[in-house]
Amino acid sequence: MKLDMRIMMGVAAVAVMLTGCNKQPSISPGGVLKFTAIPDHDKVALKAKYDPVAAYLSEALGVPCEYVPSTDYDASVRMFENGDVHLAWFGGLTGVQAMHQVEGARAIAQGKEDPNFLSYFIAHQSTGLSLSESFPEAMAGKSFTFGSNKSTSGRLMPEYFIRENTGKSPEEFFGQKPGFSGAHDATIELVASGQVQVGAVNYKTYDKWAAKPGSDTDVCRIIWKTPAYYDYNFTAHADLEKMFGDGFIDKLQEKLVAMDDALAQSAFDRETLIEAKNEDFAKVVEVARSLEFIR
Repeated sequence: MKLDMRIMMGVAAVAVMLTGCNKQPSISPGGVLKFTAIPDHDKVALKAKYDPVAAYLSEALGVPCEYVPSTDYDASVRMFENGDVHLAWFGGLTGVQAMHQVEGARAIAQGKEDPNFLSYFIAHQSTGLSLSESFPEAMAGKSFTFGSNKSTSGRLMPEYFIRENTGKSPEEFFGQKPGFSGAHDATIELVASGQVQVGAVNYKTYDKWAAKPGSDTDVCRIIWKTPAYYDYNFTAHADLEKMFGDGFIDKLQEKLVAMDDALAQSAFDRETLIEAKNEDFAKVVEVARSLEFIR
């Protein structure tokens, strides 16, 4: 009787094992896919923008995904470097910094607009400056603010164009140290209020602000549009392959590019997402090295 019972228990165990083998888990045992984004706008609003992206990726990939807020641009790179997050919506500069720090990191997706990104130089009406096709040399000597210290469109590329067109550093050209507002919307507020005479800002942020009722584009006006450059992208950490298996980064790229356009618009202010690769950001790497943001 005892022998029969042991046989029956063994058969039952095998049946359970076979059932488990036939059943595909809906969630990978590899862990949680955590992603972050540079806080280039009001930080309170970012969670509401990015949580739906996490929900989309969780369903599309079959792995749990979570948005992790970052306190500033440097923190987003440190989180990526330390492995606290394995996917990040970076600007061009923070993206190349992350790729420089983490071997095997890959730029995998970007907005349709990002290969042709621009910065605007904006000025308060009291300066008397107006839109010009050529670099506005008349900004010299005026108070000026960048956005974040590590912003591609609010610092890196504007500084590059200042140096390229004047042969001077921003301190030399403006006759004083430039400010750092910390975010694109903050730059617009400073210039629109007259607290700062001139600033450099992400063109999409300005265009969005200009479309709002009550925004006065005569008071806070565009005075120069930079040449185009590559900017934002999703960068993936090489460890994703260890966490979720070979080929996972390619699958992640596929799902990001397949993201519904309405979600891409609400979360990233992009018409749609397209593929990206590290080589796209060669110019950003060149400028970042010249200004000693990477070595």
